[in-house]
Amino acid sequence: MMVPVPMPSPLPVKNGVGPTRLRVPTSGPWATIAEFVVARFDHLDSDDLYRRFDDGEIVDIDGRPVGRGTALGAHTFVWYYRDLPVEEPVPFHEEILYVDDDLVVIDKPHFLPTTPGGRYLRESALVRLRTRLDNPDLTPIHRLDRATAGLVMFSARPATRGAYQSLFEKRRVTKVYEAVSARPPEWDPAAPELAGHPVPVRYRNHIEARRGELRVVVDDTREPNSETEVEVLGAGVSGSGRAVLHTLLRPHTGRMHQLRVHLAALGIGILGDRWYPELLPEAPDDHSLPLQLLARQLEFTDPLSGRTRRFTTRRILSEAPVPDVLTSGERTSQ
Repeated sequence: MMVPVPMPSPLPVKNGVGPTRLRVPTSGPWATIAEFVVARFDHLDSDDLYRRFDDGEIVDIDGRPVGRGTALGAHTFVWYYRDLPVEEPVPFHEEILYVDDDLVVIDKPHFLPTTPGGRYLRESALVRLRTRLDNPDLTPIHRLDRATAGLVMFSARPATRGAYQSLFEKRRVTKVYEAVSARPPEWDPAAPELAGHPVPVRYRNHIEARRGELRVVVDDTREPNSETEVEVLGAGVSGSGRAVLHTLLRPHTGRMHQLRVHLAALGIGILGDRWYPELLPEAPDDHSLPLQLLARQLEFTDPLSGRTRRFTTRRILSEAPVPDVLTSGERTSQ
């Protein structure tokens, strides 16, 4: 599979944040590009948008300013910097585990997005790292949901980025996750099963992500396209007193929300998950109970050196069973 070459930006990264690219229609009811932009962002002040055109803040693919009188159709794309809003700081910090000329590996905390999006710009792992390491070329090779903690790899320079991206595209990276769920009432450590499946479980189903929908759709009438191996590490009581089940997850595919969907289907939805099995009303982040999902390990053969690389998180899940209160006989595997 060929790795698509991204369109180069005429503007550099500024304060860790890259410019935004906007596609401009070739025809429509607008005489100029500026009129289209004002209509496209009708929630913003029109006078300020026109000022940005007058001040040369909107540019074409060659970095030349696009004036307010530039006719619609003159450019297919324009670039600009988003006005950065005042952001509530995410009170948790990433830990850098590894740095070389090509790779940066971090331990991402819960609640911190991997990349800018929505109401998070500066408060993202990417922008923090670009600023911290003074490297505007940093780019994530893969992503974790904002709610998920653990390992994320970043490319440090464009020359070798494609080699590492292809590892994920060709499924040549072994990923291991941990999760903690409420222990099912029917859990029997002597004969461990999940939704009628003997443990360990290799669970498969068909998952589809649809544009505009928050959650993925499961279609049991179609051929499975997602697969996860689920092993039970232990059952017991967490430090907060919850009866819990601690699982180790090995995804063999990488569908959106796959692990959350599969554990919910097995009757052990992840603690702190507000999307699966039921979509709960939107609410402020509950820092006392982050999503109990952790990207634990990444292993692959380095495409440049040929050496085996293995990275392991230093984080732990706050609701994992406390070892000294594990119920006798409940640990099913190591």
